Amino acid sequence: MHNKQEFLICSFYKFINIQKPTQLKKKLFECLKINNVKGTILIGKEGVNGSVSLKKKFLEQFKNLINKSFSTFFWFKVQKHKSHVFLRLKIKIKNEIVKLGQKEISPPNFTGKYIKPEDWDKLTEQKDVVIVDTRNIYESKIGTFKDSLKPNTNNFTEFPEWIKKNKSLLKNRKVAMFCTGGIRCEKATTFLLKNGFKNVCQLEGGIINYFEKTKNNNKKWSGECFVFDERVTINENLDKGIFSQCFACRSAITLDDMESKSYIEGISCPHCFSNTSTKQKESFSERQKQVNIAKIKGIKHLGS
Repeated sequence: MHNKQEFLICSFYKFINIQKPTQLKKKLFECLKINNVKGTILIGKEGVNGSVSLKKKFLEQFKNLINKSFSTFFWFKVQKHKSHVFLRLKIKIKNEIVKLGQKEISPPNFTGKYIKPEDWDKLTEQKDVVIVDTRNIYESKIGTFKDSLKPNTNNFTEFPEWIKKNKSLLKNRKVAMFCTGGIRCEKATTFLLKNGFKNVCQLEGGIINYFEKTKNNNKKWSGECFVFDERVTINENLDKGIFSQCFACRSAITLDDMESKSYIEGISCPHCFSNTSTKQKESFSERQKQVNIAKIKGIKHLGS
């Protein structure tokens, strides 16, 4: 019988001191390209952060390659899917593998306490605990933990300023933070500890690990989880969710959004129609024409 879920989505990260990132980039790209691995891997002096899709049969070889290349052992979070969820392979060298824009933030040495998914619900029910969603507005608005504080940031670099402005909400309370896969919380909890907060913890492995370990049995999570690949969102069963995506603003959109007069495929949606210029819409329109031509020819447009 043919296995419909023959692909895997594999995400991993680690804050480690990396020497010669350019050489590592070249070596990894050559090895992964040959084996049709797709996705994005960010390499910086502070560590590595990656999410890729690949055939099941290559998983162990891939893990060995990554562990050996960086001379350490990674925790690989793996999900099943029927096809690639990325269009191509990109390996980039970055100053930060997750950009917070704060100097002297060193997660390997100084980070919040890890809370296992199985213990998260019980912890967050405590009266002295405040839950903080470290993700951006377009992520948290389609799904989050009930009763969590949402900073409604447009990008992660705005998070420190939100913390400074909202110290009173967190003062003298236990702060429990979460994000999609865990990496943003490494820096977010470190930032809080550096700024005088004493009792800070984070959901180990993020929402994806929570879904895998708990299946959201206690229904503390409401909605779906935004992911940065072609699935757009996943549900508590780690299956592709109900949302599509607007190319112009990258927001997750529903069927109702797609029936709106403000929705034009590849050009605008109700979330961004009023925020983009005529010139931008013309540019998006031209790109969409190229996408449509590619579909007719039976190939996948790299920008789609």
